[in-house]
Amino acid sequence: MPNIGVPGLIIILIIALIVFGPSKLPQLGKAVGQTLREFKNSTKDIVDEVTEEFKLDDKEADTKKKV
Repeated sequence: MPNIGVPGLIIILIIALIVFGPSKLPQLGKAVGQTLREFKNSTKDIVDEVTEEFKLDDKEADTKKKV
C-alpha cells in the first residue's frame, strides 16, 4: 500500500469538504473514528482468542508428551 503523504491528505480533505460540506465534515470524521476503533477492538479480540487457543494447544501437547 503506497504512502499517501501530506499533499495526498490535503487533496482528500478538500474533496471531502466539497462533497460533504463544512457542517457534515465533523460528523463524518467522528463516524470514521468510531468505525476504526471498533475494527481495531474486534481484530484485537480475535488475535487474543487465537493466541489463547494456541497456548491451550501447547499446554495439552506438553501434557501428552510428559505422559
